[in-house]
Amino acid sequence: MIAHLREVDVRQSRGESIASAVKAIGITDQTYYPWRREYGGLKVDQARRLKALEKENAWLRRAVSDLTLDKMILSEAAKGKLLSLSRRRACVDHVVEALRVSVRRACRMIGPHRSTQRKPPQGRQDAAALTQAVIDLAEQYGRFGYRRVTALLRSDGWSVNTKRVYRIWRREGLKVPSKQPKRGRLWLNDGSCVRLRPQYKGHVWSYDLVQDRTHDGKAYRMLCVLDEYSRECLAIRVERRLNSTRVLETLADLFLEHGAPQHIRSDNGPEFIATALRDWLTRLDVKTLYIEPGSPWENGYYESFNSKLRDQFLNREVLYTLKEAKVLIEAWRQHYNTIRPHSSLGYKPPAPKAILPAAYLPPYDQPMTANKPHITRRALT
Repeated sequence: MIAHLREVDVRQSRGESIASAVKAIGITDQTYYPWRREYGGLKVDQARRLKALEKENAWLRRAVSDLTLDKMILSEAAKGKLLSLSRRRACVDHVVEALRVSVRRACRMIGPHRSTQRKPPQGRQDAAALTQAVIDLAEQYGRFGYRRVTALLRSDGWSVNTKRVYRIWRREGLKVPSKQPKRGRLWLNDGSCVRLRPQYKGHVWSYDLVQDRTHDGKAYRMLCVLDEYSRECLAIRVERRLNSTRVLETLADLFLEHGAPQHIRSDNGPEFIATALRDWLTRLDVKTLYIEPGSPWENGYYESFNSKLRDQFLNREVLYTLKEAKVLIEAWRQHYNTIRPHSSLGYKPPAPKAILPAAYLPPYDQPMTANKPHITRRALT
């Protein structure tokens, strides 16, 4: 172009017209005048430098435009945490629709692979049924977490992973508030906690009293006896009043059914330190283990059972009569021993039924079908 412009200038200095000079070099007027307006008076080096500057300027404008667009994409996508793949996929769709950018560019800035946008998730065929099963169990057992719900699903025949149940649990917004009060502990000089650890079934029993009220405001008490090794609740006796004589009667029935333990642990309540009860246990070679006053953590197995009884049954039920309390508490004890998964036992019940299959052992608060005896429950709503 510079050479053609110089040749036209030379021909024009010889007296030729611009039209004839342009025609002589083989270009038209529509081509000559833009060349002259842009490159007239420039040398070859200057023209090369000008072209380089134009290319660099165009690259800078494109880079600034890309950075601005990337910033707009990030600001549009920064309205929430993108932790799951589904949220990232939805964010990419939103950015593409709002800013009119390509899916490739949006995926490059937000993070998910482009194939996740091209191939929508199909899901599993049993996803809806499993979700409904998890929700039903969460409604039925309001104080169970997702691990115990997973154990119940497996006992019902589902082949499911704990992580999959956890994803459904989080997606459906299910939650069990954790209540773990801080307690001090009593320690020896060697760093060991003051209590005898159970070694086998029947080694150490623990028992204590729990108090609650019926709907009319009258108090009733429960004597709960627990095998610390197997975690099995051996008995829950419900009476308006429980003294040392009734405690002795309950222990005598349990000794005849299960055999006498080597040790029995309790607090220092008047029902447990009575002289008649202590002499009777001594004659049967049953050693008593009394915890320190004001140290309920030394009877940790029973305290854990007590919290489950109150959290999963007593706080959820309105009991109108003492007879209703006896029937429903005994039904809950059977459910606790035979069906409820226990976390320290690998999410298995302490004393599962070995004769009847699980289909004939409905949970204590599951309605029974026709022609089967059932227990009516009144749940707090």
